[in-house]
Amino acid sequence: MKIDVAEEFIALASLNSPSRREGPVAEYLVDRLRGLGVETVVDDSASRSGSDTGNVIARLPGNAAGPTVLLCAHMDTVGPTEGMVPVVRDGVVYSNGETVLGADDKAGMAIILGVLAGQKDGVLPHGPIVAVFTVQEEVGLFGAHYLPADLRADFGYVLDGDGPVGNIVHRAPSKVDLDFVIEGRAAHAGICPEKGVNAIVAAAAAIARLRWGRLDRETTSNVGLIHGGKARNIVPDRAEVVVEVRSIDREKLENEIRDTVGAFEEAAATAGADVTVRREISFEAFTVAESHPVIANAFRAARALGIESRLWTTGAGMDANIFNLRGVPCVGLGIGIEDSHSPKEHISVSQMEMGVRFIEALLAEAVCRQPSPVEANPPG
Repeated sequence: MKIDVAEEFIALASLNSPSRREGPVAEYLVDRLRGLGVETVVDDSASRSGSDTGNVIARLPGNAAGPTVLLCAHMDTVGPTEGMVPVVRDGVVYSNGETVLGADDKAGMAIILGVLAGQKDGVLPHGPIVAVFTVQEEVGLFGAHYLPADLRADFGYVLDGDGPVGNIVHRAPSKVDLDFVIEGRAAHAGICPEKGVNAIVAAAAAIARLRWGRLDRETTSNVGLIHGGKARNIVPDRAEVVVEVRSIDREKLENEIRDTVGAFEEAAATAGADVTVRREISFEAFTVAESHPVIANAFRAARALGIESRLWTTGAGMDANIFNLRGVPCVGLGIGIEDSHSPKEHISVSQMEMGVRFIEALLAEAVCRQPSPVEANPPG
């Protein structure tokens, strides 16, 4: 059966689902998928991830010989969308302007639902499909990290990429979080400031030495949060600074981390303060070769539809980072979201409809390219 992907998206976008509170969307998906006759389960990851639900996993058997293809989108959005009513103007869906729309990544979910509904009819040939809807992607890819170990696929597509339908995200960076704590010494700011060691000033000196923003085509750095001090008239004895560094290149990543940590250590020593740093790898980089079937298949599908397709490098992390690390070759796909993570976020209905057709073409191409018995079992 066919479903209206725009109506599906609006229904999903109307459900509030910030990270760790994806339960209403999970319930909607389970009800919708089971209503379509698709085998669906919720995994047991909630107790480990801290979400109010587990990941939703749907499986559709193939009706033709072909690889098992993974399709993925995430259920959470970057901020609460409570009370937001999607608005459609001239074929484009917007939020009401008060919050994000949540097209990242509810548009991806709507497209997958549209694909599964269409494939359930059995009209188009396809191999086995595994659809995964994850929790907590926006806060660290936690849902994908806690997926069952026995989740297997030959390759996959994450509908959470940059740009229009046809974009293939084949490179994404590693991200390392650095949490600095500078310990100074408190003193009265008016009576005896010389007895104090100003932790905020030490932190500022360190930050002033950092490179930030886009460092090169593969590397970025950002100071995201600063906290410190107790009152205007007290020399602050503690400051906390949150930094992230990203790069596709491992050597560049480590060099920038070394320089960042060095800047804080030097500034703290100069001020007479102490500094500690907590380092955490948020996700690992991936690069998928252009010759890999997951990409070659996408290019063929784009040609079959007559749409432009190009390889894309993103500076963001996505569930594909986790799947590639787990041995499932995976790329991201653009789905036409614009101005994501802002109240101006929007997506056109035509891009979502094209997204459904693109995934259907991907599945059909994967089946058509299966080797013949002679190719699969060459003589000798």
